[in-house]
Amino acid sequence: MTRRKIPRPTDKELAILNVLWRRGPSTVRQVNEEICRDQATGYTTTLKLMQIMTEKGLVVRDESQRTHIYHAKFSQEKTQHQLVHDLLEKAFAE
Repeated sequence: MTRRKIPRPTDKELAILNVLWRRGPSTVRQVNEEICRDQATGYTTTLKLMQIMTEKGLVVRDESQRTHIYHAKFSQEKTQHQLVHDLLEKAFAE
């Protein structure tokens, strides 16, 4: 049985996912405000990252309202499991 791999998020994408897992479905502005608490990041940078994450299949965008709402496509647990699996596979590959 082949396991479907979750796209591997970059560090910045992982920071966005952490906000979405903690807050739940959120707008770009809400995510950007959370991220700016740790590190100054421009709104357009956050927007572009979330657009890329949508294309990669890491987040889902609800376009039914004027303000788009994003949510993580995969659970935190599933993503963490995939990251650990990838690390082990890379570390111990022959």
